Amino acid sequence: MNKKSTPRKNWCEERRMQAWKLHEQGWKQKDIATALGVTEGAVSQWFKKAREQGVEALKHQPPPGATAKLSAEQRAQFPDLLRRGAQAFGFRGQVWTTKRVAQMTEQQFGVKYHPAHTFSRSWRFSSKAWAFSAKACSFSSWSWAFSA
Repeated sequence: MNKKSTPRKNWCEERRMQAWKLHEQGWKQKDIATALGVTEGAVSQWFKKAREQGVEALKHQPPPGATAKLSAEQRAQFPDLLRRGAQAFGFRGQVWTTKRVAQMTEQQFGVKYHPAHTFSRSWRFSSKAWAFSAKACSFSSWSWAFSA
C-alpha cells in the first residue's frame, strides 16, 4: 500500500484544528460544518472544548487504558526469570504454561494476573517458531518484545 492511499492517523484532529483556523478567520459554524462535512453540533462541541480547555484539547488524546501492573524494570527481568525454567520456581517439569507464568509473576512481584491474560495484558511477544503442547509452551522458542 503506498502512502497516498493510507489515511493519516490523526485526520480527525486535523479536521478539528482546521475548523478552529476557519473560526479564527471569521467563518460561521454553519459554513465550517458544511466545508468539513460534519454537523454543526460537532463544530459547536469542538469550539466549546477549545474555549474551556484551550486549543490543545482539540488534539488527539490516546485512550487511557489500564495502568501497567509491572514496572519497566520488572518487565525487563522477565526473560531471565523464564530462562531459569519452571522448576526453579517450584513447578514440576520445565514447561511454562500461562497458569505457571501467572503464579511466578505473583511470587516474584506480588502482581496477580489471570492465566488467560498473562501474556495479552502485561507484555507482547512475537515468535518465529512456537512450540505449543496443550496450552503449554517451551520458552526456548520465544522471542520477547516487552511493551512499556
